[in-house]
Amino acid sequence: MEEQVDAFLSSLQAERQFSQNTIAAYRNDLQQFIAYLAAPPEEDQLSPVNAWRELGDAHLGAYLLHLRSRDYAASTVARKTAALKSFTGYLRKQGIVGEEIGTRLSSPRVDKYMPRAITSEEVARLLRQPTETTPDRPESIRDRAMLAMLYDTGMRVSELVSLDLDHVDLERAQVECQGKAGRTRIVPITPAAITAVNDYLNRARDTLTNGETQSLFVNHRGGRLTRQGFWLILKSYAQRAGIDDITPHTLRHSFAAHALGQGAELSAVQKQLGHVSISTTQIYRQLAGQNGVAPRIDRDGTGEV
Repeated sequence: MEEQVDAFLSSLQAERQFSQNTIAAYRNDLQQFIAYLAAPPEEDQLSPVNAWRELGDAHLGAYLLHLRSRDYAASTVARKTAALKSFTGYLRKQGIVGEEIGTRLSSPRVDKYMPRAITSEEVARLLRQPTETTPDRPESIRDRAMLAMLYDTGMRVSELVSLDLDHVDLERAQVECQGKAGRTRIVPITPAAITAVNDYLNRARDTLTNGETQSLFVNHRGGRLTRQGFWLILKSYAQRAGIDDITPHTLRHSFAAHALGQGAELSAVQKQLGHVSISTTQIYRQLAGQNGVAPRIDRDGTGEV
């Protein structure tokens, strides 16, 4: 696989006169992609790729979601996406992958980048969607619990789908998050999220799984839900709620902006989000000011604003 990368980078230098710095950055980006393909995270449920002919759009989509979940700057994600777009175009021209592979890749906007948060009213509307029309459907109960947990804790979607049953202690109102670089942190759970998760455990999870998995949130086949699976679920509910341009990370951004808008200490929000540097957290102060933040989801478990 490295041989194709070397040939691609040589063509960029010879035909498009890319600078040495850009070539070096592209090389690092593509080597990072190769490392991901060789050992995809378990929650992504993807088979390792040992040759470029095995590459599919599912790998590309999962990898870009992986990048976005790791708090890279938009400019970094844009550059990595550009490297993938250019490289998959090269692979298509060489006849190594199918004609559609990589054609739907899109880069994030980098001009005046600011994390996007939605309002408290929009969050409440989103959380109502799963059980508004099908309150007793197991998937609906699960989805309500996932959305409540993601927003009320501010955790990353990769952390959400990685949760096992023993990571959650509802009596102590806390959850153990397995964060980036192996860092573990304990995050408090609100009564609203506790109520939703309890309902899921008591009424839905056993219906969705045969009991052989320790995963907290499972798909309709009883296996661990993936990040891609959650993203599709979220987009469906967001569309029904009339909320545009949303990703799982939007709920994390919203948690941070709303908490700071209510007067939470910056250091407390930093700790809950798992940011190594407090400067990463500071941008949410500006978001809180822009959004005219109303009170967050209440704490009596009803999920209403």
